[in-house]
Amino acid sequence: MRKYIWAAFPSVWAFVLMSAAVLSVAAAPVDEMTAKARVFWDRYVAMERSFDPAIADMYADDAVIKNYRRYPNGQVREMILGAPEYKDMIRGTMGLAKLRGDASRYSNFSYKAEGERVRIVCSRFSELKKYDSSYELLVGPGPDGTWLIFEEISESRP
Repeated sequence: MRKYIWAAFPSVWAFVLMSAAVLSVAAAPVDEMTAKARVFWDRYVAMERSFDPAIADMYADDAVIKNYRRYPNGQVREMILGAPEYKDMIRGTMGLAKLRGDASRYSNFSYKAEGERVRIVCSRFSELKKYDSSYELLVGPGPDGTWLIFEEISESRP
């Protein structure tokens, strides 16, 4: 009897098969992008842990860097930096960060596609100052296909 049901409604069966095919094709680029974002993230963390100043090269020249500085009195100050200044700052302070043991641990990851880019959202724990904060990177391919950071949103405390 079941074979007759599908025979009576061939358009339903065709719709189900076509929908499954469309969904799997549509999901493939997102999965591929997320996989590339994870590889990029792993490289970023490895460079950060080794205090490699070349991590600055992972930022696009037009990246937007936002930091929300949270003070004990509840005041929050937003700081926005251009990529050239931020990249110079990274290169100039990586040695001091290594001497101070200014490292971070990351947890609670999520990856979300935003057009051709992927937003990585996680929690960051400061080993030096012993606090958790939110951390986001928007990553994706640059003009030459190399993956770069296009936006960083972070929190810090004095």
